[in-house]
Amino acid sequence: MEPVANSLTADLRGVKTHRLMVRATHWINTIAFIGLVISGVAILLAHPRLYWGEVGAFGSPALIELPLPLNVEQSGWGRSLHFLSAWVSVANGLLYVVSGLLSSHFSKQMRTYDSAQRVAYLGVVFVLFPLMLATGLAMSPAIAAVIPIIVLSFGGHQSARTIHFVVTNVLVLFLILHIVMVWRTGFTKRVRGMIVGRRDEQEQP
Repeated sequence: MEPVANSLTADLRGVKTHRLMVRATHWINTIAFIGLVISGVAILLAHPRLYWGEVGAFGSPALIELPLPLNVEQSGWGRSLHFLSAWVSVANGLLYVVSGLLSSHFSKQMRTYDSAQRVAYLGVVFVLFPLMLATGLAMSPAIAAVIPIIVLSFGGHQSARTIHFVVTNVLVLFLILHIVMVWRTGFTKRVRGMIVGRRDEQEQP
């Protein structure tokens, strides 16, 4: 029991790293994003071709033909999971942004980053994720019927789908680079800080 007690004491006395809201939204978004990627692949397998404009179908010229096997059997559960994960991500993202603005989290966070990190961080939060949401909504027939301007702004349903695909790949690349940077700067202490919100006093920032 003594090692456990010492570990708990270290947690209580450690240096604060992230607030509870930041940690909670971080992990919720991680789970939602994984769900989006997995379900997105399932949906893409049902039609692994990308187009530009309003219409695209088998037999018409494709902008990009992806080297993926055709599999229409996974589309049903894929769309359901994608829809669920998308709205969890939206609600969680709004909570993170509002909380971050009210608590000055973004301004504090920017002081710990260099210029390249600032651009990447702000680009993901305020450009890529909103673009993912907008293009996702543009692909919905129900939303398009109510707000047709959202489809027109991207040049059509198929253009929105292609942009959605490209942005997804950029976000996946960002996630991979993020994990690599976390690993290089101390995977255990970084993940520990994002889970319990503290790091040992002996650890370097």
